[in-house]
Amino acid sequence: MIMRKNIAILGAQWGDEGKGKIVDFLSKKIRYVVRCQGGNNAGHTVVIENKKIILHLIPSSILNKQTINIISSGVVISLDAFVSEINMLQKNGIDLKNRIFVSGLCPLVLPNHIAMDIAREKNNKKKFSIGTTKRGIGPAYEDKIARRALRIHHLFDINKLKDRLKVIIDYYNFQLVNYYQVKSINYQDVLSNLIQHSKFLKSMIVDIPNILEYAESKNEPIIFEGAQGAMLDIDYGTYPYVTSSNTTIGGIICSTGFSPFKINYILGILKAYSTRVGKGPFPTEIFNEISNILLIKGKEFGSTTGRHRRIGWFDAVAVRRSIQINSFSGFCLTKIDVLDDLKELKICIAYKFSKSFNTNDISYSEYWQKAEPIYESMPGWNTKTKGIKKFEELPVLARNYIKRLEELIQVPIEMISTGSERSDMIILNNIN
Repeated sequence: MIMRKNIAILGAQWGDEGKGKIVDFLSKKIRYVVRCQGGNNAGHTVVIENKKIILHLIPSSILNKQTINIISSGVVISLDAFVSEINMLQKNGIDLKNRIFVSGLCPLVLPNHIAMDIAREKNNKKKFSIGTTKRGIGPAYEDKIARRALRIHHLFDINKLKDRLKVIIDYYNFQLVNYYQVKSINYQDVLSNLIQHSKFLKSMIVDIPNILEYAESKNEPIIFEGAQGAMLDIDYGTYPYVTSSNTTIGGIICSTGFSPFKINYILGILKAYSTRVGKGPFPTEIFNEISNILLIKGKEFGSTTGRHRRIGWFDAVAVRRSIQINSFSGFCLTKIDVLDDLKELKICIAYKFSKSFNTNDISYSEYWQKAEPIYESMPGWNTKTKGIKKFEELPVLARNYIKRLEELIQVPIEMISTGSERSDMIILNNIN
């Protein structure tokens, strides 16, 4: 008998761990996949037969023909980006009919949010800038919390839409013009664009708790896909250098209305080293020729912004914190092949602080900024691992590195990605 498992998939570091490939790989056997938070500031890259597909809002499981792909209420949606993504998939021959559904409760990312995001980053300059993607995600979440957001269901009552949008545009234009001294947003242009998209969207709207309850009644397993990574969580990340949503397991529960008792397995995605995009503390960051090697070989450029990712050694301290706040059942380790050419590898096993610093303040950015990593060195394997599909076929030194990571984090590594292709996988334990 095959045990049915509902699986939550979360980034366990600072994002960009390769979640898209893993969702695509696991969803071959799963009917329902739910994207749970974030917006088009996230990016998932899947490589199929050397063809690269980049997705921002739609789950990467859309590439598997049998999956039903759901966007839950925790996601903020730019309709222009959403429609553009759908058009891209259709041009690539992906059948989307009755395969994409969206919560009517999703807040919309509007042009005023993007304008505000750009104006703030420019105004804050270097001292206070946090390095956002400038996609308007933060301001859209602000509107959600302030209870003035325009949500998808508002699109289907034109009179209420007009009134609500006018209030929002006026609110932002006052700030944009009078404080930031930039151009105002044209209300009529935004309204026309929203009305045009509303016709396209109507058939996709569902109530997420209802559709998930239906899946449960049919004994269908569900994958819940998070965006970004745990160390970017709005509450427990390196605040204020974080994203605007809850990237931890709690965010999945809130955005879907799904019972936490029905999630059977929480899979963390770990990169074999560390990266982060944008500003903020990054204790194991590397500033030498090794960072450039990993940057190029790992293709560490943001799929959303194209920005270079910052590179660092594997940080077991940060990962243990991620485990603490997510209760991971197991991990998938990605990009092991990127380390193939290094003679020496380092792993951060602990932090060192000055005597005057209060090390209990782990939730504060100051903790991560003041941390001095204590490293353990291991020899590199200097041979190819790309495409290997059996653990015992990995070089001994690569196996030793993986086993040491597992010892340090005390949670099993049950999958290993050995390349960018969807088939470049080692399965140590079949989790679904």
